[in-house]
Amino acid sequence: AEECPFGTFFRILEVVNVKHLIRLSDFGEKGIYEVFRLADELRAGKHREALQGKTAVLFFPSASLRTRVTFEKGVAALGGQPILFPPETLDKKEDLKDVAGYLANWADLLVIRHRDIRLLERLAANSACPVVNAMTDENHPCEILSDLYALSRIRQDFRRDHYLFFGEAGNIGQSWKEAADVLGLSFVQCCPQGFEMEGVKVCHDPDEAMADADIVCTDAWPKEHKEAFRKFQITKQRMELARPGALLNPCPPFTRGEEVSEDVIDSAFFAGYSFKSCLLEVQQAIMLSCRG
Repeated sequence: AEECPFGTFFRILEVVNVKHLIRLSDFGEKGIYEVFRLADELRAGKHREALQGKTAVLFFPSASLRTRVTFEKGVAALGGQPILFPPETLDKKEDLKDVAGYLANWADLLVIRHRDIRLLERLAANSACPVVNAMTDENHPCEILSDLYALSRIRQDFRRDHYLFFGEAGNIGQSWKEAADVLGLSFVQCCPQGFEMEGVKVCHDPDEAMADADIVCTDAWPKEHKEAFRKFQITKQRMELARPGALLNPCPPFTRGEEVSEDVIDSAFFAGYSFKSCLLEVQQAIMLSCRG
């Protein structure tokens, strides 16, 4: 009985010192470059048993494709054990403080895709193991980290590129804004009136916006406002208005014939497949960085 207060004290210390990734600002500039360094080492064959004997509890919906595959495969490839649940498992009356307390007995890492970022924040505030945000309605930090890493490998200085985002003020746009804030990127949003992000330079003329773009990013059109976005479709002809060497990086899943045309996806401007080839190592690097 005398050991209980000390056990509680050490658990509190563990919770306070845990490194989570809920927003890119949690990692900061230094942490982002640490992920890049680890990803380089993983691509070189290092850290292959880094999660040996560790357990990662993953919460993913059945529709998740790229993010789920790379996290689940990423854990197993590093020697760890992934245990998968649907995100609805967290939507019950049990207090998240208690969920975190019990999971800490067996889990070494929590990777969560859930619509509500506040749920992730509450878990992280009470968790003795790292919590990784695998997407919420507010942001998608792992996706943008992967894109930035891919750019860092092919551009002379990706931080000097001009980033142009076509889409509404959703989770992808907000994540690019997070990256721009942390790394000091030149970032402009192009969208119809009424879909602007706060604190971001906005251009409502797509052709005018393209003239200064190096990296063009897109997000899916909002279902109920597709007509408002029609004139904002990225085509091969429109990409030709951008700076020399410009690349198109649409966020998957994209729809040919909506935010991007068929011809631009089949052109040399499209960099999506090659960018996502880095996703596995970046997800692994994020987990290792959080594990410390």
